[in-house]
Amino acid sequence: MTLQSLKHEALKNKDVKQEYDRLESEFTLIEQLIAMRKEAGLTQEQLAQKMQTHKSNISRLEKENSNPSWKTLLKYANVCGFELSLTLHKKESHISR
Repeated sequence: MTLQSLKHEALKNKDVKQEYDRLESEFTLIEQLIAMRKEAGLTQEQLAQKMQTHKSNISRLEKENSNPSWKTLLKYANVCGFELSLTLHKKESHISR
């Protein structure tokens, strides 16, 4: 069984799918942070030095369950040569009228 097929099977479970959907934006943010750093050609150590912090803080930021401040995200993006913006989208209503 491949990882993809395992994921497909797991997502058939309503509770698993709900939790996966809940965490999707967090996973996307993490992927984007890592992609920014790599596109900038920086290691975690180099990024940490430029942000005047420790490599362990960058590592924690690039893993799940971190809760970075907006200021930290702005600094991370800036050091990598990116601008950070926030776009809000209204959720689809699940309430029947």
